[in-house]
Amino acid sequence: MACTDDLKILSGSANVDLAESICSHIGCKLTHVLREQFSDGEIRIEIDENVRGDDVFVVQSTCSPVNYHLMELCLMIDALKRASARRITAVVPYYGYARQDRKVAPRVPISAKLVADFLSVAGMHRLMTIDLHAGQIQGFFNVPVDNLFAAPVFMETIRSINEDLVVVSPDAGGVERARAYAKRLDAGLAIVDKRRDAPNQAKAMHLIGNVRGKVAIVMDDMVDTAGTMCAAGQVLADNGAKQIMACATHPVLSGPAIERLDKSVFSQVLVTDTIPLDARKRQCQKIKVISVAELLSRAIMNVHGETSVSVLFV
Repeated sequence: MACTDDLKILSGSANVDLAESICSHIGCKLTHVLREQFSDGEIRIEIDENVRGDDVFVVQSTCSPVNYHLMELCLMIDALKRASARRITAVVPYYGYARQDRKVAPRVPISAKLVADFLSVAGMHRLMTIDLHAGQIQGFFNVPVDNLFAAPVFMETIRSINEDLVVVSPDAGGVERARAYAKRLDAGLAIVDKRRDAPNQAKAMHLIGNVRGKVAIVMDDMVDTAGTMCAAGQVLADNGAKQIMACATHPVLSGPAIERLDKSVFSQVLVTDTIPLDARKRQCQKIKVISVAELLSRAIMNVHGETSVSVLFV
């Protein structure tokens, strides 16, 4: 890929390594941004290069600390808008607050919509993200949204498994995703049905589909505390799966997640670098990180060159 003079890529503090890797694939340098904090915790942003008339891409996952990274992203977008950037694309590999995408109880916010409003008011012209928790979140924006899929980055590793595969959704909400993987892999499909028979009672886990003697791959868009994923893995083991793996695009890995994965039945857990892992999380022997840098770099160049992004979905 060839970089043009009017293309600028900036990074917030959330995932600088990913941004640098994207630049490496494109063949350009990361535009320097001053990111500091005042003594009271307020964020100070200053773009150190001229961006007037440029096509600018800001790479920033809204991962932990979520509120800090979200505010930093909004301030960077506002700075670029006031510096007369021609187009500002927020590249948000992991879109936080996406789990709160509808009103499920009285007096609760629709947080995914509010974050969309934040970014729009700040001055974003386009959003690029990977595996939104719910596809309908795209409708919260009045600007173009490129919701890329991480499937291509997982496929090479999964296809190297020369066994009878079955793709498993850990809950009913992930069936569409699991079905898409199963179709690509020409594999079977299974679903772990999770329900509570009464309040404050343990969840009952039932398996729909056959996994006996097969390599079962649990597919999810994120792994947070890993409770649901590990419980699903145990159900698969109890039903005779030969080997059990897991794939999750976004490694949130909060709370007891690492300890649960270490003790789980999974032989390997594939994740991407949409969220960076700290030293403790990288020590988990079961976790393998696959980079989405090339996928994002291709999407950025297609947007910059005004060519189709949908070719990346094939």
